[in-house]
Amino acid sequence: MDEKRLIAFEDMLKAILSQYDSTVEKMAKLKAEGKEKTVTYRQLFANKLRLQAMLSYYRTYGLIYRE
Repeated sequence: MDEKRLIAFEDMLKAILSQYDSTVEKMAKLKAEGKEKTVTYRQLFANKLRLQAMLSYYRTYGLIYRE
């Protein structure tokens, strides 16, 4: 049971980090195009904050070390 849980955690962490990186890339592209006021950009910004909060909890508990 513990091994399955660890594997599930690692998979979830990979997914969150991937989503975060993807969100940051999309935001950078929109910013370069001058589209910071768009709904899409604002949705991505909100998503980025949510993902950052999740990653912050993981760092607080010593589960990840990525900045």
